[in-house]
Amino acid sequence: MIRDLGQESFQQAHAPMYDTLQSDSKKPLSLRCKNSLTLLSTVLSLVNVKAKYGWSDKSFSSLRQVVHDMLLHENTLPKSYYQAKKILCPMGMEYQKIHACPNDCILYRHEFEEMSKCPRCGVSR
Repeated sequence: MIRDLGQESFQQAHAPMYDTLQSDSKKPLSLRCKNSLTLLSTVLSLVNVKAKYGWSDKSFSSLRQVVHDMLLHENTLPKSYYQAKKILCPMGMEYQKIHACPNDCILYRHEFEEMSKCPRCGVSR
């Protein structure tokens, strides 16, 4: 978004969100962290893995809790998926859940949105 609008235009239009993103993009994952991991980059990476493999919110929160506990005490990693979403949602990274046929025939959207079984294979939604 910043690249498309130009940094100054983006900053003026979205000042509070810009400040939060700027802060999270510079905030180290841990005070003793020697690499370039930041709060924002880590949350983005983990949420991408969640989406890629279709993890439930509950399983993802459990994983985040384990990872959080493995890091040093003063780490900034959110403990739950809800807290991670609060970091990403101001960036316009909200999502809409769309059901799919278990056999990957169709997505239940548009003309299939109200159906309770797949029109191609007949499997229940």
